[in-house]
Amino acid sequence: MSTQPLPLEGITVVAVEQAVAAPFATRQLADLGARVIKIERPDGGDFARGYDTAARGLASHFVWCNRGKESVAVDLKDGRGLDLVRRLVAGADVFVQNLAQGAAARLGLDAATLCAAHPRLIAVDVSGYGPGGPYAHKRAYDMLVQCEAGLVSVTGTEEQPVKSGIPAADIAAGMYAYAGVLAALVRRGTTGRGGPVEVSLLDSLAEWMGHPLHHGMHGGEAPARTGLAHAVIAPYDAYPTADGSLVLLSVQNDREWRRLAERVLERPDLADDPAFATNTARVAGRAATDAVVAGALAPLTAAEALARLDAAGIACARLNTVADLAEHPQLAARERWREVESPVGPLRSLLPPVVFPDGPDARMDRIPALGEDTDAVLGELGVTQEELRALRMDAVVA
Repeated sequence: MSTQPLPLEGITVVAVEQAVAAPFATRQLADLGARVIKIERPDGGDFARGYDTAARGLASHFVWCNRGKESVAVDLKDGRGLDLVRRLVAGADVFVQNLAQGAAARLGLDAATLCAAHPRLIAVDVSGYGPGGPYAHKRAYDMLVQCEAGLVSVTGTEEQPVKSGIPAADIAAGMYAYAGVLAALVRRGTTGRGGPVEVSLLDSLAEWMGHPLHHGMHGGEAPARTGLAHAVIAPYDAYPTADGSLVLLSVQNDREWRRLAERVLERPDLADDPAFATNTARVAGRAATDAVVAGALAPLTAAEALARLDAAGIACARLNTVADLAEHPQLAARERWREVESPVGPLRSLLPPVVFPDGPDARMDRIPALGEDTDAVLGELGVTQEELRALRMDAVVA
């Protein structure tokens, strides 16, 4: 039986957000119990609503990043609309924005301005490259930041660099914005004061580039692109099996190599062979190492190969598709799926990764239609139905 509430119950977040980075951060705050009021443009809202129609008519990015929020459609370019949002912020605990560089400051919605007016407020500015420097005003879409941060240079094959298949820069920034809010809430609990928080996509992804960055700065060169293989460990790759699948395995040390040689490859002589016995030797002779492993796995089905590797205590996995992930037996066994309400009906969604065993499940409320909560939220500010009709006639709200 649940003994504790969700950790962010009673916290109100106002977000002027779009795309992925900020919405991903605030969705996680909503999952943990916060009330998140999402401010959107009346003429279409968050542009991520229009990325695709893959989720039964809704955009898959929007479905992923916006459950559990209330949508209020307000035109910030109209003084009346901007005043409404400022009144909402005055009653909030947290404000998050990721408008184009300089846009929030022109509206008086930047973190520094808001925190000066509201000392308990935690205000987060999420930007592409940070508030200063020569790149501050450059457009910062995820793929561009992946390139600027060097991620693309270490991802792919020897012949072809590729971007990550997920929006890694957006996710990194969203995670640090989320963590920044939680840290600032803890600090406010001890000092009584909020304060500004800054997160940039480049800073976030540069941090995630720590291994290749330190390898290159201190070792003389960055790790080579090696596809599914590991640049400095062998064997660590995907190998084809008799049924057309790919099985990945990783040997992290020489003790594991001995087990692999004896119990999977059935070549105990390779355990002490100088050409294979150490990781340094196996990496130097990667082609020979991979040939030996591939030759042993090729006659086996994927299930047989995985069973043999598991029995030997060798880290392994099947190369799954997105469809395989949706039906993954581990997610099913742990009951990680829920249904979330949306304008097109229930949609299957994963529980968030943070679990509180002594509390309720994450709050996974509906995905809002554009402006679905405008009247209710603004009514809490004392805006009358007559005033709302007038604002709607002038397209200030929707």
